[in-house]
Parts: sequence; structure tokens; C-alpha cells
Amino acid sequence: MAFKNDRRKFLKQLSGASALVATGSLGNVACTARREVLTPAAKVTSQEKVRIACIGMGIMGFGDLETAMKVPGVELIGVCDLYDGHLEHAKEVYGSKIFTTRDYKQILDRKDVDAVIIAVPDHWHDHISIDALQAGKHVYCEKPMVQHLDEGHAVIEAARASGKAFQVGSQRVSSVAFAKAQELFRQGEIGDINIIEGFYDRHDAIGAWQYSIPPDASPETVDWQRYVGDAPAHAYDAKRFFRWRNYRDYGTGVAGDLFVHLISGYHFITGALGPERIFATGDLSYWKDGRDVPDVMTAILEYPKTDHHAAFQVQLRVNFADGSGGGQRTRIVGTEGVINLGWNDFVLKKHLLPEAPGYGGGICTGPSPTT
Repeated sequence: MAFKNDRRKFLKQLSGASALVATGSLGNVACTARREVLTPAAKVTSQEKVRIACIGMGIMGFGDLETAMKVPGVELIGVCDLYDGHLEHAKEVYGSKIFTTRDYKQILDRKDVDAVIIAVPDHWHDHISIDALQAGKHVYCEKPMVQHLDEGHAVIEAARASGKAFQVGSQRVSSVAFAKAQELFRQGEIGDINIIEGFYDRHDAIGAWQYSIPPDASPETVDWQRYVGDAPAHAYDAKRFFRWRNYRDYGTGVAGDLFVHLISGYHFITGALGPERIFATGDLSYWKDGRDVPDVMTAILEYPKTDHHAAFQVQLRVNFADGSGGGQRTRIVGTEGVINLGWNDFVLKKHLLPEAPGYGGGICTGPSPTT
């Protein structure tokens, strides 16, 4: 990949990702750095048309669809949502001719739909994914794949049996920057990994899942019974519909919503399959608005040695009332360097360990002084 020092060229390539590689002396006196602007190697052509539909037109549904429509050859057929306002807004954005429905099975019954985006609350992921695969559709499902671990086997089996593409959405796994970081990790640029540190903190109401509730939200404009599905029965509650991430009945809390972003990136880079032990604790410290999931959570994950990496630990944190202003950081630390990961970029720094045993440490190596 060519190195770009020209600012104009750099700005033109902001659609890609960047990598900064820094190498310092053992005493950290000197440091040289280079920046790479990374772009995907594969080019997408529009020779074949892919007709898609989106099931779930909330924040992620509109965001995923906006991204999908930038790919040449993609055509939107229809959308599904349980709130009338989302369906109306979809027609405002994508045209009045698109098909809209509250019933996702009407989407799956259409022969002109090749693939679906599933961006619904977590407790519906397994049901809609399985139905879509069995209907012969390719599937992009928002993370996490399922709400409960025991639901995962049926989804995996449906994907294997269908022969269709099934992707669970995690932005970092799709990042060209993370692909480059993976390459450098595999080349041993940071030595043997021993620890990963990651946090994903926020300091605003929207970031803490206090989403706006439309003024026209009501049992007439929201298909509440269909929404509840196999979750515990509950009377209509607009907060439980529009702020579903705050409730165990429908979501997976911090772990399934934000830790998964961090963990999937780590696994992608290191080739790790999962931890053998997890220690976690959470607390509801600030957003006491009726939610039943923590707004502050920390975890330690222990990973065993494999053919791909040494044994290492992962330290995770999410804080929804972070008075420092919020932010995120990931450090993949090895014996000879560190990879500092951003959202779509990373910095690699190398610091070689001095040879043992070294000198000093309060040990006298010469003859004892005489008086």
C-alpha cells in the first residue's frame, strides 16, 4: 500500500481507514512514524443486481440501509416495522413506491427479495433469521446474533442448511483497519500478546439509550402484541418499545450491545475463539429510569493459549455516566509492542524488552566497601 503524505490525497481517501506505525528506541528518545491510508482491495461492481428489504427501521435499520444503498447494484424493495411512523419515514426517504408492512413474513414471501437486513430488538433475532434463511434469503443480522446463548445452535443450523450467506453485523470485523491490524498481529509485530484493555464510555442521554419517544406513539400506531412475541407478557409501554435496550426482556444490556463490538474486534485480530473464564460486575448508578440493566459494567475475560496466540486477559468497561466526556479505546498489548485501536484506525508502537537479567536493582556486584 502506498504511503500518502499529501493532505489533499489523504482527505480524498477518508472513506478508507488509517494506520499509524511508530517505532521508538529502547530509551524512547527517538521515534519515527509513518501513516498509511487503507482502502479495501476488492472492488464492487454493479453487474449483478441485489434486491434487498430491511426488517426493523429504527436507528440501526436506517443506518444499515443507508450504507447498503451505497453499494452499486443494490435495489430496495420494501421495509418492515411495527411503528407506523418508521414506515412513513422510510417512504419519505426512499420513495412512496417501496413496499411497507408490519408483518415481516410478508417480506419473506416476496420472490423479488434476495436478501434482508434484520435490525430488530434482540429477542426477535433468532426467529426472523431462521425464517428468512428457510425462505431462501441471504441475511445480514445485527449483533448480537441471539438474545440467549441456547438460541444460537438453531440459527447456525439454519444457516448451514440454507446454503445462503448469513452475516452477523459487527462494524469492526468489517473494517479494513482491523484487517491490517490482524495482518501485523499475525506477523508478530507486538510479540506475544498478554493483555487487552478496552472501554466504551458515554456521557449523553442518547448514548445511554434514552431515545426520543414519538408524540404519536400509542397502541394504535405501535403493534405491541407482535412486538412482545415470546418475551414475558406486559401491558403497552412506549418506553419498553422505543428504549428496548434498557430491558432484559428484549435486549442484552451492555454486554450484548457494546462489549460485543469490542470482543468481536479482538477475536478477529487475534484469532481467539473465546475465553475460558469470565468475571463481571455491573451496577445501575445513574440512569434510574425504570431500566433493569446496568449503566456501569466491568469484566475480566481469561483466554487460554492456542496455536494463534499466547494466553492473555481482556479487561472491559462501559460507563454511561462518564463525567470525563465519554470515549473509547482499545489497547492490544504484547511483549514487544502495542496496537492502539480507534473506531476505524489504529496506531502500532513497538518497544523491545531489554535482555535479562539487566543491571542494578539494588544488588551489589562488587566487593564490599571497607571503612
